[in-house]
Amino acid sequence: QVQLVESGGGLVQAGGSLRLSCAASGRTFSTYFMGWFRQAPGKEREFVAALRWSTTSTYYADSVKGRFTISRDNAKNTVYLQMNSLKPEDTANYYCAAQSRYYSPYERYDYWGQGTQVTVSS
Repeated sequence: QVQLVESGGGLVQAGGSLRLSCAASGRTFSTYFMGWFRQAPGKEREFVAALRWSTTSTYYADSVKGRFTISRDNAKNTVYLQMNSLKPEDTANYYCAAQSRYYSPYERYDYWGQGTQVTVSS
């Protein structure tokens, strides 16, 4: 089992920045990918970014490429999502996820956090 706790969401003006954190505990040594997803009201959950734990390779949705950066702190078992140049369309509940059996950075995650709300005002 892996437990994930997100933090760092909030209200920000368009063009601003936020950094989300995801603290992982439990069987984190078995993690292949750590990812961030988001879900806006009335929309399906969508992939945002992912990081392969063993190689630190990163993957991004086209909509956030060049604006968002995913990174990790091994010592703290924490993954971050630095979000710059935020737009109103980035408004959503952001979820951290972990994949314990190798499949894909874009889907089929096993563990999920509770989510943190990001609201970008125009």
